Amino acid sequence: MNLLNALTQIHAPASLVEEAERIMAQVMSQALQLSQQTQQLSCKEQQLHLLELNIQKLAHELARYKRLQFGSKAEAFDAEQRQLFEDDTTQDIAAVETELAAAAPTETTPPSRPRKKRPALPAHLKRTDVIHDLARCTCDQCDGQLVKIGEDFTEQLDVEPARFSVIRHIYPQYACRQCETLSAEPAIPSVIDSWLASPSVLAWIVVSKYLDHLPLYRLESMAERNGVPLPRSTMSEWIGRLGVSLQPLYDRLVERLKQQASLHADETPVQQLDPGKGKTKRAYLWAYRSNDLAGTAPIVVFDYQTSRSGQHVAAFLADWQGTLMVDDYAGYKSLFREGVAEQACWAHARRKFYDLHKDLNHPVAAEALTRISRLYAIEAEGRELTIEERHRLRQQRSQPELDALLKWLADLTPTPGTGLYRAVEYVRRREAAFSRYAETGDLPIDNNPVENAIRPVALGKKNWLFAGSERAGRRAAVLQTLLGTARLNGVEPMAWLKDVLEKLPIWPNARIDELLPLRPPVS
Repeated sequence: MNLLNALTQIHAPASLVEEAERIMAQVMSQALQLSQQTQQLSCKEQQLHLLELNIQKLAHELARYKRLQFGSKAEAFDAEQRQLFEDDTTQDIAAVETELAAAAPTETTPPSRPRKKRPALPAHLKRTDVIHDLARCTCDQCDGQLVKIGEDFTEQLDVEPARFSVIRHIYPQYACRQCETLSAEPAIPSVIDSWLASPSVLAWIVVSKYLDHLPLYRLESMAERNGVPLPRSTMSEWIGRLGVSLQPLYDRLVERLKQQASLHADETPVQQLDPGKGKTKRAYLWAYRSNDLAGTAPIVVFDYQTSRSGQHVAAFLADWQGTLMVDDYAGYKSLFREGVAEQACWAHARRKFYDLHKDLNHPVAAEALTRISRLYAIEAEGRELTIEERHRLRQQRSQPELDALLKWLADLTPTPGTGLYRAVEYVRRREAAFSRYAETGDLPIDNNPVENAIRPVALGKKNWLFAGSERAGRRAAVLQTLLGTARLNGVEPMAWLKDVLEKLPIWPNARIDELLPLRPPVS
């Protein structure tokens, strides 16, 4: 019952009714304020939750950047970069040992170190014998004649830096007095119209620039130290002509690559000079790699493009159908709508959990790493098996481990926006793509082969900094494709390119496969 109505019915004094009205108004006002405070508190709690998530995200990123700069470089550095520090440590140890030996008293014999067994020098290297014979063949004690009973020898590795020489091509000319004609051997054909450089010099320039990442000005300086004028402009002209001459080999490698049923793909940014603006702009070097588990000769093909648009990969792989191993970049998605099968990289998934575990010591991330490592351990066991044997191994052991891992991830309920949520969702969204490798015996588990193929180019960018033009970028892609494929096949790039440049001018196009830097198939 309403209190005011009750007071009115019993004819309560007016002062009492007014006091009741005042008290009721205060209660209603306090109730309204309490409701507003409750709403504000709820809003504050939501804001606090969002702030906590943001703080956790920033703490994760900060810990990761600190680890990359100051901590262990197991994931941040590749093998080549880690070796730089390992080399420094070895050099420091040797230097300290030398200084200690020099500082020791002359009468004190330094403790002998166990002698390391050094590997024999390669048998294919040319040997030059230097005989250190006695000055006299008579005995120092009795002056009798010495008789040779054997010999001892040691071997030292020797090297000759780039040494220039001149090859003179002499073409004797003969005349027939009877019919008054001249005869001579025709000039040997050259891949470019220049008699100044032999195939060896051309191969040295290309390998130095595109495989060893030495800028042309350094090659010019190296030649100058040997008294040879070799201007950058001249070398640049030769490279431009060689790029055109070697284009058919690149095109054939692209054709051979597209005959594969499964491929790796990745891309890396490069800088391209933008003369109109006086600065550089971003371009991309796309990389496509054959699948090592397919049993064919490995091939890597680079494709230079001015952007990261998915239309470039769609154009390169036009009419190709197969399984494509890629990261989660949206540029590849159009291919999967056209019938290409998507395969996801477990190394990428592992990296997300690794960062979370390393930065925040997250127990769920540690468990994920343990489960993923079991998948890799099975792959290590099956590395040398045939495709059929590997398929059986995966069905018996990989598939159950994979199913258990995916179910475990599906049961997790991480808070949206956290690092764990992003790591888990990365796998959940592409569960079929992550499972595809275990259904076969010839698909890889990760995208590391193409990342390893890109790595030398990424390291080289620190030397050559940017491409001078789009055409220069495409030419670099051609030459890096040929040299990179040669390295994958265990073919010595310098010797291969020299041989190709000697043969190419008169080589029939029908036999172009014989010039490709591919190892012969295993019989």
